[in-house]
Amino acid sequence: MNNIFISNSPADTKKIAAQLAEGLIGGEVIAFYGDLGMGKTCFANGLADGLGFKGEVSSPTFAIINEYIGGRLPLYHFDMYRVTCWDDLYTTGYFEYLESGGVLAVEWSENIEAALPDNTIKVTIKRLDETTREITIDRGENP
Repeated sequence: MNNIFISNSPADTKKIAAQLAEGLIGGEVIAFYGDLGMGKTCFANGLADGLGFKGEVSSPTFAIINEYIGGRLPLYHFDMYRVTCWDDLYTTGYFEYLESGGVLAVEWSENIEAALPDNTIKVTIKRLDETTREITIDRGENP
């Protein structure tokens, strides 16, 4: 089942993500889809806020993974942009993090589509105009 939201600002995007975070229990994978500059890292920031993390959230582009510990659940924020094969994916520690009980937020998840669990929450962010985004959250639930 899809939920569609309209965000008119980064603050709106963070609020939508924080609302999603309120219902997380641990063990979820949240896969982000959207072009560069759509607000994926902003959405991850909102997830961290919603989980009670009080520190700074930044793009894991060069680190590949950023860990946000100290909230209600740990948040592991991945950037899979440079992951091009299974060997690359194994070196990120992704499979160990899947078993951690935390929440995984995965940018550029289309690069690891085959490794996403069946119950992955898919978040697609599309540009409607310079500041407006359409955010679709697909929990994969059957009606």
